[in-house]
Amino acid sequence: MPLSTPSFFLLTLFFFLLFNLQPSFSQQQFSSFNTSHSPWQPSQNRTLISTNKNFTAGFFPLPNTTLFTFSIWFSQVPNAKGIVWSDTTRVNSSGSLVITSEFELLLNGSPFQDTANTNASQLVLENNGNLVFGNWSSFRNPTNTILPNQNFTGIELLSSNGKFRFIKSQFLVLNSTADQYYGTPNPLVGMDDAGKMSMVGNSFLTSDYGDPRLRKVVLDDDGNLRIYSFYPEQNNKWVEVWKGLWEMCRIKGKCGSNAICVPGEDLNSSTHCVCPSGFNPNQGGSEEGCTRKKSLSQDTKFVRLDYVNYTSDGSLTEIKAGNFTICESGCSTDKTCLGFGFKYDGTGYCVWLTGTNLQFGYWSPGTEAAFFLKVDKSESTPSNFIGLTEVMQTTCPVNLSLPLPPKDSNTTARNIAIICTLFAAELIAGVAFFWSFLKRYIKYRDMATTLGLELLPAGGPKRFTYSEIKAATNDFSNLIGKGGFGDVYKGELPDHRVVAVKCLKNVTGGDAEFWAEVTIIARMHHLNLVRLWGFCAEKGQRILVYEHIPCGSMDKYLFRVNKSHSNNDKHLKDQSSPNTPQQKPTLDWNMRYRIALGVARAIAYLHEECLEWVLHCDIKPENILLGDDFCPKISDFGLAKLRKKEDMVTMSRRRGTPGYMAPEWVNSAEPITSKADVYSFGMVLLELVSGIRNFEIQDSVLRSEEWYFPGWAFDKFKEMRVEEILDRQIRNDYDSRAHFDMVNRMVKTAMWCLQEKPVLRPTMGKVAKMLEGTVEILEPKKPTVFFLGVEE
Repeated sequence: MPLSTPSFFLLTLFFFLLFNLQPSFSQQQFSSFNTSHSPWQPSQNRTLISTNKNFTAGFFPLPNTTLFTFSIWFSQVPNAKGIVWSDTTRVNSSGSLVITSEFELLLNGSPFQDTANTNASQLVLENNGNLVFGNWSSFRNPTNTILPNQNFTGIELLSSNGKFRFIKSQFLVLNSTADQYYGTPNPLVGMDDAGKMSMVGNSFLTSDYGDPRLRKVVLDDDGNLRIYSFYPEQNNKWVEVWKGLWEMCRIKGKCGSNAICVPGEDLNSSTHCVCPSGFNPNQGGSEEGCTRKKSLSQDTKFVRLDYVNYTSDGSLTEIKAGNFTICESGCSTDKTCLGFGFKYDGTGYCVWLTGTNLQFGYWSPGTEAAFFLKVDKSESTPSNFIGLTEVMQTTCPVNLSLPLPPKDSNTTARNIAIICTLFAAELIAGVAFFWSFLKRYIKYRDMATTLGLELLPAGGPKRFTYSEIKAATNDFSNLIGKGGFGDVYKGELPDHRVVAVKCLKNVTGGDAEFWAEVTIIARMHHLNLVRLWGFCAEKGQRILVYEHIPCGSMDKYLFRVNKSHSNNDKHLKDQSSPNTPQQKPTLDWNMRYRIALGVARAIAYLHEECLEWVLHCDIKPENILLGDDFCPKISDFGLAKLRKKEDMVTMSRRRGTPGYMAPEWVNSAEPITSKADVYSFGMVLLELVSGIRNFEIQDSVLRSEEWYFPGWAFDKFKEMRVEEILDRQIRNDYDSRAHFDMVNRMVKTAMWCLQEKPVLRPTMGKVAKMLEGTVEILEPKKPTVFFLGVEE
């Protein structure tokens, strides 16, 4: 029956009141929980919220179960990833949290945490995420998470799986054995809202320092300590902004006894376990450990495992062995010795591991010692952990063999006749060709000698006469620079091209050698190399004609405080420019990064991409020129072959300081390779960051003769005091969010380039990739080197 209008109105009003005036349990929030709210059950959908509404506490449902846990989470992240604290007690939907009339806090009838005898009247969630009941608080009883403004002192963290523990505000340990595998330099104190972590006597910053974001410090189930930031703009993602360990295999407990932890393709996270040679995985796989294939007998041998570290369930004995044989024989005679580690650096480092099983094995490229594993002498399995040298030795040799001719062949005579006929034809053709060439050579030899073209290669650079050079430079009247290879003059060619004319001095060799080197230099075409347009070899003169770079050398833009050294090695710089050094613009961080990357690519081109690779041997700011758009261009490349090694050493050394010269320059026993240029580039790269000469002593307690610029910069960088090595001209323009990754790559790359031993330095091709950020940069060792003094 149709409803009348009044009836319809009353029915609508009834349903409105029914659905809108009844209590909504999903929205029941209170700022404190007291006896009037008891009991509090999971089915009531109640939550306790902080005054600033940033944190929420309540019964949180466990995934894939019907159980709940009383937890605290970020209000903006209402899922399991937002939880920052949880009680260990699991309750079902009928469980309850109660404050009794005696002011006791009970969960399922038992005292909640350590709140017995607290005698508080209410449970409060503070604005910083701290849950408080009387003198009990969640901040003093954390689980696996620390929040900003929470004190680290006197608390411990336990990973959710119970396998790892963070103790004494400083150390990560394996919970089952208490073996330590990581420690911060000083005990941690706390983290502020901006992402600055304070420790006793020091501090460090997260990679997103300064952003107003949700943050948390978590001891993850993989055993690493990390700091996360919440990014709503990236689909509510928690982003890792700091972590304690970069090599996950250094975390103990990844693999079972005797097994070796190896990083996966992603060196920072994935790992897997491998059994060494002579061992088989246990029934549960190599993660559960490995067992020897053959038990040790009286006769044993050692298998070398490169880049492998081990400990054992027994003792560790370190001795100073005079050589490898002494270290090996000591472990051989000890029946309890399972293997030994040895360093090939002349220090005599030797460590024996004794016991029944090896433990906590891992592979790391930063390992300095090789490990020698004791196996039975009958074991034939080769080592599955070998270094790069052995890989090359085992993969490069190729044995080729040709099949033998069939027996009883009746074609031997025919084959001999064919071969003799072909050989005779080739011999006759060769004699005829040589006779024709000889006649033509004799015909044009005198003409070439008269014109001075007998040694000039075809397609080479233009050859200028001395009179042309003299006219172009107005009788060498405009001197614009002085360098180790000679003076430089500005000139103008008849086609109005402005050039820089370098008059070489102390050049060895004859015309043939000089023209050959000039031809090689002229064929080098790269955006970041100065172009060679021509040369002159006349009247005993050796002159090169380059393109003119108007802005001059980089040192005039970089070094402004101390100009006492700015007059050395001026190359291709216009002294008549109205811009004095004080008027030149300041290079900002992006410009310095572009200059560093351009110079690295140019040197990599000289080392690796030319048909004939070239060593520069004199990389320094004075030989890096800047174009109109501040595009860097390297000068003086290819000239090193025209000078003797002794002359190069004299030219490169600076009185009282090591300068840009690699250690092998002053050590006659060391060959000069491309790694010498890598060292010089590393010094220039540090100067780009700091804006100071490498021989200008900074704040230090060391004597001047003991001070070393890369070592000083390394200490500041490791102490997280990056701002102290930044160029004070643009230090105020440094923005950690915009420039941290750039400066971090530049400093770490420089430290790798400045390693004392050439074999530890990367190639220039890899250096360019490290600056580009396309390869991972591992943590370098501190550069240390001793230089020879210079007699007064």
